[in-house]
Amino acid sequence: VQLVESGGGLVQAGGSLRLSCAASGSTFSIGAMGWYRQAPGMQRELVATMASSGSYTNYADSVKGRFTISRDNAKNTMYLQMNSLKPEDTAVYYCNAIVRSRLYWGQGTQVTVSS
Repeated sequence: VQLVESGGGLVQAGGSLRLSCAASGSTFSIGAMGWYRQAPGMQRELVATMASSGSYTNYADSVKGRFTISRDNAKNTMYLQMNSLKPEDTAVYYCNAIVRSRLYWGQGTQVTVSS
């Protein structure tokens, strides 16, 4: 399974971005998926996760009300809509997926929010 993130970039504070995570390979049994981020000098942290059915979502307190996770299982793609971005959201954003009890990660996409 390969995961490829896209949609990162440079945006001003208050702006929006939508990240995508496209899965390919043996995708017929993708389970939960999630977004994580890692700022320079910091540990990787949870941003949001979603169950395979989309019925359960979980968000970090720092992004609740601003970020929305979604997935299109027909396209094997997960999204992260990020609104009201803040400079502290600057980080490399990674997606992951659980496939047959194995955890896969993408290579990451940079999000930079200027003040």
